[in-house]
Amino acid sequence: MSTKTVIDGDGLILGRMASIIAKRLLAGETIDIVNAEKIVVSGKKHMVINKEKEFLEVGGFGKGPIHYSQPHRIVRRTIRGMLPHRKAQGRVAYSRLKVYIGVPEEFEGVDLEKMERYHSSKLNRRFVTVGEIAENIGWKK
Repeated sequence: MSTKTVIDGDGLILGRMASIIAKRLLAGETIDIVNAEKIVVSGKKHMVINKEKEFLEVGGFGKGPIHYSQPHRIVRRTIRGMLPHRKAQGRVAYSRLKVYIGVPEEFEGVDLEKMERYHSSKLNRRFVTVGEIAENIGWKK
């Protein structure tokens, strides 16, 4: 079952989306995610950003953990955390995932899967986009 799916990340909740995508990757699907900078994380903006900045202080140069400031890498790393990435099955599944900032030319005419069930419109609380988080921790557009 090697199907290819293109998912629009605009307004999707990061953790909920990531868990579903991880299961689908393990099932053999190839998944491309576009609009990574528009994926949302629930919580107050200053609290989410401060938590991310605190996480950046952990570790040191040349050792781990590795921190990313680009939105597409933040999303990809979140999904990796939900895969058994130290086992062969997880590494193969992770290699079938591609995440993009914006919509590349190759996907402009393609039907994008929306995943409405995991959209931020269902949240009754504040949220911040991955793009805003990335800008606050050092990403330059």
